[in-house]
Amino acid sequence: MAHSLVLPGADRRSSRYTVQAGTAWPRPTRPITSRIAYAAAHVVADPLTAAAGAGPAAIDWDATLAYRRHLWSYGFAVAEAMDTAQRGMGLDWPAARELAERSLREARAVGGVIACGAGTDQLAGGVRHTIDAIIEAYLEQIDAIEALGGRVILMCSRALAASARDADDYARVYAEVLGHVAQPVIIHWLGDMFDPALAGYWGARDLDQATGACLAILQAHAGAIDGIKLSLLDQDREVALRRRLPAGMRMYTGDDFNYPTLIAGDGQGYSDALLGILDPIAPVASAALQALDSGDLARYHQILDPTVALSRHIFGRPTYAYKTGVVFLAYLNGHQSHLRMVGGQESARSILHLAELFRLADQAALFDDPERAVQRMQAVLALAGIA
Repeated sequence: MAHSLVLPGADRRSSRYTVQAGTAWPRPTRPITSRIAYAAAHVVADPLTAAAGAGPAAIDWDATLAYRRHLWSYGFAVAEAMDTAQRGMGLDWPAARELAERSLREARAVGGVIACGAGTDQLAGGVRHTIDAIIEAYLEQIDAIEALGGRVILMCSRALAASARDADDYARVYAEVLGHVAQPVIIHWLGDMFDPALAGYWGARDLDQATGACLAILQAHAGAIDGIKLSLLDQDREVALRRRLPAGMRMYTGDDFNYPTLIAGDGQGYSDALLGILDPIAPVASAALQALDSGDLARYHQILDPTVALSRHIFGRPTYAYKTGVVFLAYLNGHQSHLRMVGGQESARSILHLAELFRLADQAALFDDPERAVQRMQAVLALAGIA
């Protein structure tokens, strides 16, 4: 049975759109081996207590943990308490620590792979901090995660970006922190399109200079680093850095615009993945990686490439508002009963943006239940006064 609804377009005119038949993508029957793939997971807000832009994060723990089980069931590792979970945009360090604790416990119960973000967001924003204070903040979070048995993803620090004088300050911070960790970490380079407060990270606004400073740290502390997640939305820069990494160090693509090509790789290597887009497209991406496991590159691209237009839309400017699209798709696909977000971020995207997101998600075969997706989209449209 075909399902349809009336959707507004970019020209502000509405037209009827018919949704394709639902797709039930297969879960893997064995671990995915061709690539390591972390899905940066979102949190589900508690709609009865969530504050709109003020107060501590109110999280629906049952729905949040159920979504992690969903990701694990499709063969993904979970990147916890990252920017996709609204870290720094509603999720503070106390909430992130509780999220890590609960998710690590759940991972042990179901055999899921997980790593957790450690940063410096317990430090007040808008002021300069000493380098010693930034180091101590990092160590506090690292110790908390490692004490819970977790692996660390070393997130960029807004405090360091605001306080460092030059690349030497970055080198000092990372030397102290990487000398402290109990097991190799994943370094995270998040571009300022994702977080404007991180402009000039590594001590330079020129990306060639910043890359050089970052690479020097990676080379100096290679034994303490599993890999680097690069989120600059620049395919050529990622490939160039990937080819210069120390032997055995992984490149985890964070490029939500070019991930199929970067994961597939070339004759000189490939990128593993640590991506926010893997949260909403998990069933499709899992099927693609299963095809890659079997050596069927054509099938891999046939499945995954149609998701790129959707991802580029979700991560369109302002890129940091992408979390709204991630949560919207979880709502449409029945993983949560509402569209409320921590900090009221559900209002960060327009109804025209969400309507186009619906079309692109359908074209990427992301709806397993078209009837439910249509009904929920109609409810969102009705709130916007669109009958």
